[in-house]
Amino acid sequence: MTTSAAAGYEADQRRDDLSAYARYLSAMDASMRQKVALTAAHLLCEGRVADMGMGSGQGSAALALLYPRLEVIGVDIDPTVIELARRAHRHPNLSFQLGDIATAVFPPESLDGIFDSSVLHHVTSYGGYRHANAADALAAQVEQLAPGGVLVVRDFVDPGPAPVLLDVPADDGDDGPDPRSASTAALLERFAGEFRSLSPEPGFPLERLPPGPSGALPAPRAGWRRYRLAHKHAVEFVLRKDYRADWEAEVKEEYTYFSQAEFEALFARLGLRVLSSTPLRNPWIVRNRFAGRFELRDAAGARLPYPPTNYLIVGEKVRAGQGVAFRLRPAEGPARFLRIEHHQDRATGRVFDLAARPHPTLDIVPFFFAGETAYVLARTSYPRPIARACREETPPLDGSGPADYLAEPIAVVQTEFPVGHTVERALERAAGVRAEAIQRMIPGTTYYPSPGGILEEVRSMLVEVEPSFVNAPSENVSGFGTSGRIRAIEARQLLRAAQVGGLPDARLELNVYDLLARFGLPFGPWIGDDIALPGGPSAPPGPGAAGDALASVDGAVAVVEPTSLRALLERPSRRRYARVDPSASAGFLEVRRARFEELAEGGAVVAARELEYVVPRPLGALTVSTALLARAPSGEVVLGVDDHDLPAAQSFSGNSELLVAPAWRLPRSARTLAEAEAFVRARLLVEYGVDAGEAVELGGAYRPSAGLTPELVQPIAFVVTGVSAEAPPAPSAAAPPAAPVSAPPRRLHWVPLTALVAGREHLPDGHLRVVALRAAHALGDAISPPRPR
Repeated sequence: MTTSAAAGYEADQRRDDLSAYARYLSAMDASMRQKVALTAAHLLCEGRVADMGMGSGQGSAALALLYPRLEVIGVDIDPTVIELARRAHRHPNLSFQLGDIATAVFPPESLDGIFDSSVLHHVTSYGGYRHANAADALAAQVEQLAPGGVLVVRDFVDPGPAPVLLDVPADDGDDGPDPRSASTAALLERFAGEFRSLSPEPGFPLERLPPGPSGALPAPRAGWRRYRLAHKHAVEFVLRKDYRADWEAEVKEEYTYFSQAEFEALFARLGLRVLSSTPLRNPWIVRNRFAGRFELRDAAGARLPYPPTNYLIVGEKVRAGQGVAFRLRPAEGPARFLRIEHHQDRATGRVFDLAARPHPTLDIVPFFFAGETAYVLARTSYPRPIARACREETPPLDGSGPADYLAEPIAVVQTEFPVGHTVERALERAAGVRAEAIQRMIPGTTYYPSPGGILEEVRSMLVEVEPSFVNAPSENVSGFGTSGRIRAIEARQLLRAAQVGGLPDARLELNVYDLLARFGLPFGPWIGDDIALPGGPSAPPGPGAAGDALASVDGAVAVVEPTSLRALLERPSRRRYARVDPSASAGFLEVRRARFEELAEGGAVVAARELEYVVPRPLGALTVSTALLARAPSGEVVLGVDDHDLPAAQSFSGNSELLVAPAWRLPRSARTLAEAEAFVRARLLVEYGVDAGEAVELGGAYRPSAGLTPELVQPIAFVVTGVSAEAPPAPSAAAPPAAPVSAPPRRLHWVPLTALVAGREHLPDGHLRVVALRAAHALGDAISPPRPR
């Protein structure tokens, strides 16, 4: 254990940082909360970190308070700002240093983390609007970063110069020159003449269009005006149109300087592995400053999604010559590793395809405690290039870029050796943890990551080890240039990463939730989008209600009769599927094989390997899983659960019944979150009779099985506002008819959310487990009381 790690360990022993984290985070404003959360989600909570352009120093101080092993150094070019920060914030692991973030402030390779939050556009704006200034600043910062260190940039992203149409109100103010009283349309026209006001030639071309309809394009709303301009300039305007009090200062700055592709290419050239590249949309800004305040369309008139309010890119520095990215090439050999099975539903005649790999997988999650804080040893920066496949066919809904290296559990193939022996050997080889350092093994949970198309059962083992703040390369078992590093990471930090799209691997997230819940430890504050679930105790269901069916609506949320989880688990078992020959299949699933080449910063190939993966032929690689939220008459939050039948469940358990979260593979035509949400709303109404109200992204997208499929799942929480009053059929053991028949409409059972969290071991559907745990976390529902350790 290093000196700083030991000091932090003692600090954790002395104070309850679990409650401290919640207290400090709740006291911050929303913008500062996001900054701190994004930093903590991607940086290790130990080592030496520079907060570049730290401003007031509040964010630097918050990081120092929350993470006692972290040495935080706030950097700013203004000596007055530095002096004020030193007076306001005094902590033993916090300091402030005068320096220009675009130059070398620290010795080479002396930092473990660097964070640039909305500062690089100042480097370009006040440097003659020279975009290369940002690249020069990042190059200087990378020199100061140690190998394995992380660079986090949170700023704005350039959407490009393509022409767009922007509709804005002309009746929400006057046509005068004062930005504080001008209408949005008048402000836009003023902005077109003074944007980049420090330039010798400020402004940009703006064309006001005639007020009537144009071809198939409807006219603007009454009282609105339509303009043609570059997409970049439209985004620059809508991002600042509400900052009128300091308008003269705002027009000096150019927010956007690199596109997402340019950011990613720059990071690769600088020797950084991109761990996350994600456009961010602040939900408060979208609801209060975008929705109903403007409309953005492409040149043909098609509606465009709201622009990101920020952009986040995270890179890990590697040594010269190591891999930073992947590219796909055609395979030379045939597919022979994965197999496809075919199962026929005896009730409907429908044939399901399932993809399977030869051996079962065991996830090993070493952990230890420092005071009330749990840490896990995870494998970080592990190469998973299959995640890159199908990006061109079905790009991620949130616009995130490729992340070829993931954080995940220590995974091993279960062979003929006993489980205990397998775990001991794997920990010593992968993490350097000897058998005598293992204090106990706790069998974890078992679940199916994506049972609709993947025949995979994942088992886990939680392993308590002696405290070790390890950060070391892992044994190379990947077949590429690296197998990542084994790092000790604070458990709740991993959950925070999942909430902002920084932890795509669902297996690690589920094991962390299980670990915390087993010991009654809080999950920590939820930093994803808030779920507004109105209501509380209400009147009982009205006449005509039966079983689990919705009977009434209280305000904006449905009131339902709940079903206990125990009742569902005690239902008679069913066996609905029979295996059939490949000739009976329509070929829904396809096994592909590709050559994945790992590239160094200069583009040289450092390693290559052919891998197989599975995709659905007619659909894309994107899935939406849903958390359907309503209330019981008592006010308790309930989640809609489908008592379904799937061949994957029958293959592993012998019976086909499986409690699932409603989820759908998206058609290739659904390419934005809005289009995906519309598709899911329609399916909910048709298949379940559910009217869905407000929708909220339930954390970041996740990959259920990154070594087998490029599938990416976006969980969405819906507030249920109405459901057909027809009751679902009671759980039954009646044998399905031998001849195919039409499938009846599926009905949901409404199970208390707290019961699902407490009984998570009975939820083998990976999608259901993720949405139940995230929804409970977001809503602050209680977990089990603490257990003695």
